[in-house]
Amino acid sequence: MTRSPQSILVTGGAGFIGSAFIRRLFADTAFAGKVVNLDLLTYAGNPENLKGAVDDARYTLVRGDIGDQKLVDGLCEQHGVDAIVNFAAESHVDRSILGPGVFVQTNIVGTYALLEVVRKRPSIHFHHVSTDEVYGSLGPTGLFTEQTAYDPSSPYSASKAASDHLVRAYQRTYGISTTVSNCSNNYGPFHFPEKLIPLVILNLFEGKELPVYGDGLNVRDWLFVDDHAEALWAILTRGQVGQTYNVGGNNEWTNIAIVKKLIELVAELKGKPKSELESSIRYVKDRPGHDRRYAIDSSKLQSELGWSPRHDLESGLAETVRWYADNAAWVNGVRSGAYREWIDQNYAAR
Repeated sequence: MTRSPQSILVTGGAGFIGSAFIRRLFADTAFAGKVVNLDLLTYAGNPENLKGAVDDARYTLVRGDIGDQKLVDGLCEQHGVDAIVNFAAESHVDRSILGPGVFVQTNIVGTYALLEVVRKRPSIHFHHVSTDEVYGSLGPTGLFTEQTAYDPSSPYSASKAASDHLVRAYQRTYGISTTVSNCSNNYGPFHFPEKLIPLVILNLFEGKELPVYGDGLNVRDWLFVDDHAEALWAILTRGQVGQTYNVGGNNEWTNIAIVKKLIELVAELKGKPKSELESSIRYVKDRPGHDRRYAIDSSKLQSELGWSPRHDLESGLAETVRWYADNAAWVNGVRSGAYREWIDQNYAAR
């Protein structure tokens, strides 16, 4: 089965992964369609993530809530939408522990609202972007497969698990066209600095402490964001209806190993001794429900759709560090919060 979407509604397209997907679309000369980017532009959504990377004649940014069915209905009608790719989500585990309500509202109720729109328009294909955190925690061996039972550990992962179940239930009950993907931890340019890799990079640049949860031995499978964007395009255009695809980077590293590699890269870039930067590591109290290990088996995606990641972690981290070093204006805007006022002035919520 192949699909050739010509009018794609991307929800959460001003965020980290969503903006990478949109940049990938407009970098592909074979894609002649248009993109409608619906984003609430909360703290992690930034239109600057797409500056200079889109064709303005084929791109529309709308500030709005995926839970607003009237708005989404109108956008689908106005733009003849034939595919929706749903990135819109609250995604930070720590924030979900402190305030789970917004995660329930956005990740569960918001996904439900989108599915209701698609139920009325069965010509639309709906792709739902999810996380490997729905599977819970692995022991020292083994991999998450598409058949792994769900066992979420945080309000964030529980809300994403619920949204995954809704998508599959709507496909089976109403016969709509859907696919789901569950990805491992992403990293790369334009990453909001609350997650481990961008936080450590910027703290190293600014001479701040490097907080590491627990003993630092939690293991994650790291996926470069542009490789993820390629995988999503493969699933959107060639994935089997009703199927789930795991997306992983084949890069299992402990958190402390990541931190030390970033120290090595920044020390080389800044001409500083590694020992000086390593003295900034601070082990802090572990967060509640912290999963010990994630690791993805993406063989289904590779064998059925021919995708494989292009970046190993060392090359991807080096590229990421260079990007943050070369994009001080973006970093300063995010760090200071100065761009928030500009967003509010230029993108009124609809």
